[in-house]
Amino acid sequence: LAPGGRLAVISFHSLEDRLVKHAFARAAGRPTPEDEHRTRVAVLVGNQKPVLPSEEETARNPRARSAKLRVLQK
Repeated sequence: LAPGGRLAVISFHSLEDRLVKHAFARAAGRPTPEDEHRTRVAVLVGNQKPVLPSEEETARNPRARSAKLRVLQK
């Protein structure tokens, strides 16, 4: 990922989301249950919370209800 580049990941299951969340935390230099010491190489965009589908989108596409979008910027 080039400096200033962004990585966006959409997860549909809680186990997928957990992997993405922990990988992004490790990249940002935050400790996770798996590791304690890493160097910071990226920053999380926004407030670290995933972007969830709106009620309107869920009404149009019921399968979207479990989707979570997380973004990381290097």
